[in-house]
Amino acid sequence: MPTAILILGLASLALAAPLLWWILRGRRRDRSLASLLDLADEMEHLLDRSQERMQALQAVVGRVPADIGAVAQASLDGALPVREAKRDLLQHRLWIKHHGQAARQSELDAACAALARARDRLAGELADLERAGAELAEATEANEQAALREPPGLRRGAGEP
Repeated sequence: MPTAILILGLASLALAAPLLWWILRGRRRDRSLASLLDLADEMEHLLDRSQERMQALQAVVGRVPADIGAVAQASLDGALPVREAKRDLLQHRLWIKHHGQAARQSELDAACAALARARDRLAGELADLERAGAELAEATEANEQAALREPPGLRRGAGEP
């Protein structure tokens, strides 16, 4: 009798192991797909924030004399990289929608890693942009305050038609 129970237990385990593996595999796939979508949402938020920050910086750059702010203005006018990044993100979302369920786990893992790297890089660039914007705003404000203390005849653009 104990041998029969042991054999029955081993047979049940042999049948349950593939089922358990299949369930765990499905959960990992679901977590990967959810992670991909979350990363895409984070990227979209960062891109939107970058675009907003660039528009806000245009007001600061507009207060700087044209000859000084020309390079900064050209960088801010070039919204093409943000548009391209948003287009790439849309392509990622479409790939997830059309191929996510059929993709190999290694493809999902690679896509997650690529989006995470892109998100981290963009977050760093946004932090740099915000820091540069704060420094520019501070320097511009200090320059404007100093200009107000100068005699009117010495001010930039004074005497020009």
